[in-house]
Amino acid sequence: MTVTPITQVGSVSPGAVDPEKAARALRRINDYLVHSASDTDEFEILVEGGGDQALVLPRQAVEMFAYILGAMARGQGVQILPLNAELTTQQAADLLNVSRPYLIGLLERGEIDYRRVGRHRRIRFDAVMEYMRHDDLKRKSVVDELSRLGQELGDD
Repeated sequence: MTVTPITQVGSVSPGAVDPEKAARALRRINDYLVHSASDTDEFEILVEGGGDQALVLPRQAVEMFAYILGAMARGQGVQILPLNAELTTQQAADLLNVSRPYLIGLLERGEIDYRRVGRHRRIRFDAVMEYMRHDDLKRKSVVDELSRLGQELGDD
């Protein structure tokens, strides 16, 4: 069986799913995960109204589904895309919560890898996530240093 790679972004807007229904489904999935052996690679799931044929899902997919339901139960929106998905500059800027011109500056300084498709820039999702991790670490180290300096000044 050939699987076509997914290149589109899948999303559910905040509040589009009834949080109570999502929470109920999450409880059932979590119970199922807790009571199954941790080395179980696949789950057979019977779908209501689907007859006797079971849907077989990898454990990782079921765990990801539980994470999605958890966000929906909290009234949050959810967006899913493959790690190797390529984003437009606007999508990457939105993900980083920065302006598009600021993002382009990051790209041109080499802080985030990208490639050109004609005149357009394309940024891999995992490159954006790596930048976010690196930026978070830098911010944490600055906060730690400020805290350390504050303690030193407070000891005088």
